[in-house]
Amino acid sequence: MTEDVTVRRADAAAATACVEALAEVLIDCVEGGASVSFMPPMTRDKAVAFWRGVAEGVARGERVLLIAEDREGRLVGTVQLLTALPENQPHRADVAKMLVHSRARRRGVAQRLMAALDEVAREEGKTVLVLDTVTGGDAERLYERAGWQRVGVVPKYALMPDGEFCGTTFFYKHL
Repeated sequence: MTEDVTVRRADAAAATACVEALAEVLIDCVEGGASVSFMPPMTRDKAVAFWRGVAEGVARGERVLLIAEDREGRLVGTVQLLTALPENQPHRADVAKMLVHSRARRRGVAQRLMAALDEVAREEGKTVLVLDTVTGGDAERLYERAGWQRVGVVPKYALMPDGEFCGTTFFYKHL
């Protein structure tokens, strides 16, 4: 249940401290078939290197990292707000890497992360958010329920972990 999950913003120290747990979530998602920029084999080294880079981006103020933890303090989900954009887009941010561990899915974790992301984006002075997701996936319904507007689909935009092409649907949200 969502009341069993706490969502918080991770500062640079917290992001660094969570690298191993974040790597576990990423590996679980890729091994589960998610198209989230990585192809198998999703090694621990590759996942850890990615999250170290994210932690460095948090330290530089280029991104915001939100993490969701269960009642036992285990990291079960994450999402990022990318804020380092061109100077003519100070009002905008990109949403990236919405990931929920398979053991925590269908419990409202993603909804909680997206609601917290809206709050953080407002705090950061962002009024336009943009994201993309696999066409036909569960995330499309999540974003639509959360008030996101579909822009369109680009066929064959990316690859699924099995090597098959997938379309990508782009969304925006005005805050």
